[in-house]
Amino acid sequence: MEIFTIILIILLATAILDLMVGVANDAVNFLNSAIGAKVASRTVIMIIATLGIIVGVTFSSGMMEVARSGIFNPEMLTFPDVMFIFAATMLTDVLLLDFYNTFGLPTSTTVSLVFELLGAAFAVSFIKVTQAGGGISEALTYINTGSVLKILFGIVSSVVIAFVAGALVQYLSRMLFTFDFSVRIKRYGAIWGGFALAAISYFLMVKGAKGASFLTADQALWLKSHALTIAGTSFVGWTLLLLLLQWTIKLNVFKPVVLAGTFALAMAFAANDLVNFIGAPLAGLASYTHAADSSNPMSLMMEALKEPVRANTWMLLLAGAIMAVTLWVNKKARTVTATSVNLGRQSEGFERFESIAPARAIVRFVLMLFNVFAVITPAGVRRKIAQRFDTSKYRPQPDENGELPAFDLLRAAVNLIVAALLVSLGTSLKLPLSTTYVTFMVAMATALPDRAWGRDSAVYRISGVLTVVGGWFFTALVAATVAAILATVIFYTELFGLIALAVLAAFLMTRSMFLHRKREKDFAEKERQFTGPMTTIHEALASLKNELSTVLTTTVQIVDRTHEGVSTENRMMLKEARKLAKDLEKNGKTMSATILRTSQLEDGDESLDNKTYAEVISSLQLLLRSMRHMTAQCFEHVDNNHKQLSDVQSEELALIVREVRKQLIVISEYLQRADFSMADAVAENLEQVRTLIRKSDKHQLKRSKKEKYTSRTSLLYLELLTEYEEILHHTGSIYQQCRKCYHGV
Repeated sequence: MEIFTIILIILLATAILDLMVGVANDAVNFLNSAIGAKVASRTVIMIIATLGIIVGVTFSSGMMEVARSGIFNPEMLTFPDVMFIFAATMLTDVLLLDFYNTFGLPTSTTVSLVFELLGAAFAVSFIKVTQAGGGISEALTYINTGSVLKILFGIVSSVVIAFVAGALVQYLSRMLFTFDFSVRIKRYGAIWGGFALAAISYFLMVKGAKGASFLTADQALWLKSHALTIAGTSFVGWTLLLLLLQWTIKLNVFKPVVLAGTFALAMAFAANDLVNFIGAPLAGLASYTHAADSSNPMSLMMEALKEPVRANTWMLLLAGAIMAVTLWVNKKARTVTATSVNLGRQSEGFERFESIAPARAIVRFVLMLFNVFAVITPAGVRRKIAQRFDTSKYRPQPDENGELPAFDLLRAAVNLIVAALLVSLGTSLKLPLSTTYVTFMVAMATALPDRAWGRDSAVYRISGVLTVVGGWFFTALVAATVAAILATVIFYTELFGLIALAVLAAFLMTRSMFLHRKREKDFAEKERQFTGPMTTIHEALASLKNELSTVLTTTVQIVDRTHEGVSTENRMMLKEARKLAKDLEKNGKTMSATILRTSQLEDGDESLDNKTYAEVISSLQLLLRSMRHMTAQCFEHVDNNHKQLSDVQSEELALIVREVRKQLIVISEYLQRADFSMADAVAENLEQVRTLIRKSDKHQLKRSKKEKYTSRTSLLYLELLTEYEEILHHTGSIYQQCRKCYHGV
């Protein structure tokens, strides 16, 4: 039993880790709306969410059967079999969820658990069957296919229902209140809020009580039999209370609805998803306890796992406490939340996702549909609808830190109410549907009626949504595959393999922590460049000179690596240079936004014509484009194994590169100090280097007539000369235009 004692210890340890990484991923489900709308300070929102988690875990007892017998038939497996399955499941789960958290992608803890159990159980069953001479069809009898199909149907259908319900409720709510709801909220706000809060009360008190560990069967039956009375009383009570608060303290009724929705969704999340984190470890504990009482534990069949179970309330509360603490201290929770909030925000900003072809096709198709509807819809109807969705009067109020909300309170309320009702309904039906899928799809659906995805941002937002959704399918595939592999390793290697896998998991999680810090630092800098607060022209120009200087410093690195890579035919170095140039070109978009925002701060008699800043943006973009083209051409030449540059070409190129990097370094230092006293000398030096480049160009053309040079090598050499000249030209242009920008500063 020694190995199974170690497995039990690993299961309990991974249960704690899984609670931590799971909450970090699923915090987006109940935090994104309240934080996105900035309904209150982050501390208040976190306190309410924490209370929701603590209460919600006591409603999760009825869901624990999913991990015990919902995926496989335990009566067909022995005690060692199920312990190997649970160990493989938990090791896979902590690694998979931590991976998604590191990259800020919300995924489904439910899908990961289901497919991990499925993969591990199938692997163990297949090994047992093949050892006995059976086939794959016999191995499938070990799987509870009916339950698996029911769970998968609940997950898939919840995605569709969540999107349709979110879009419909948001459309009707926005039609009722519009974006300027200051007047209409006084008329309809209390009734709308009363209905929303009554619906939450009904589902959480009546439906959710089925799985509550602290209620007896008679108490749960009484609540069920008085469901309509509870719903009606709640509606009247909440409506009257909201009316009273409106009249007395001028309360915005959407605020208590959002806060109540945050509590409700946190509660529904804990009730529905706790099984994903501790279901397998608790099932392992039950198996270990049952086997310890047996005279022959190695051959004991585990039909005991099919028996109904009601988890200990104190154990559930302990799990809830771990989840609550994680919510406060885990920085990856903020990363995942930021992804969902940014994809649904009303305003523009730095987009974390690049455009992909399917997203571009979807945008074109939707635009075509809009044009068709515009033709067949009467002009009067279009005007009426446009007035209800007019965002011109939308004036979001900044929080105490001066940050604007990502969307308004109405959308936040709809997000929470619809998601909470759907998740609570799934819990009452004992369907471990994905709270991540539901809340994410609701949040994306409500962004559509609000027209949050404009022409300038739609393709990036849809790319992000497709990336997240694609990651969900990736979750299922990877979860099943990795769990099957780990279960196979543990089955054959037992203690040695188990310890090795545990050490590997610890190493990978530690490594991901450092990777996450680096990624978030990079994203924070890009977001700051794009939307960071700048109050004065002095502050803006100070930031601008630092960023432009950094661009030129990176340009020197790219020039050096490209030249060395071509000279030595170092493919990996050229690949690095190409990636560096590509990343710098992406950063150029945020740089351009910084320059544009700087121009907007110019005022007074000394303000510049916007053309000056436009020329800086143009020169910057052309500079970055030249570097990307240069690195791509060099990499392609070496990657295709074309002939190396001749000795004469290499010598001339080395001289030119020395002069180019010298000028880039000098201009970078001048920009860093905002020193433009040497502008004439800089222009003269740049012209001398360009003259040197033109001479080399002529020399190459003469050599081509006398000597045998391959066309590809000659073209590469001439392209390099052209790009070096372009780089110097655009760098000089940036310096001269910045000279005008820094007038009097």
